[in-house]
Amino acid sequence: MNNKTGFNRLNRRAGQRRALLKNMVTSLFQYERITTTKAKALEVRRFAEKMVTRAKVDSVHNRREVSKTITNETVLRKLFTVLGPRFQSRMGGYTRILKIGQRYGDAAEMVLLEFVERSGQTAAPEAPTTSNKKSSSEETKKASSAEAAQSSKPKKATKAKEKVPAETK
Repeated sequence: MNNKTGFNRLNRRAGQRRALLKNMVTSLFQYERITTTKAKALEVRRFAEKMVTRAKVDSVHNRREVSKTITNETVLRKLFTVLGPRFQSRMGGYTRILKIGQRYGDAAEMVLLEFVERSGQTAAPEAPTTSNKKSSSEETKKASSAEAAQSSKPKKATKAKEKVPAETK
């Protein structure tokens, strides 16, 4: 029995399928998030994860192997200088697929394929040091004293001005 072997052919000939996957993987590395159908996302994920694993070790051999798929030099440089080091401590699972609903027209299931750690996300905030705590407590004291000074001043009573409609000719 030969179950779960092979890949999804995506109803395309080999050349068309290869071009589609190359372009989608390049877009994923360039924008770090793409919207596509579920079937395409599952296939793109296979290629992307293998390339990120290669990008973790920056060698001539790895660059040449990845450049067979990614022909855009700026994206290739980003993969080896930004994305590879970002996932250095992660053993796999660099991407995630989020379902976003069905496409209007043919009801194909649409998903968002993105990296788990994106460039826009920040890491967990660092714990403040003792010197920072001291300075922040001084700042809060100054801010509270400034607020107290302002609240002690009597506030001026302001009347709401009524808007007069402009005359039309």
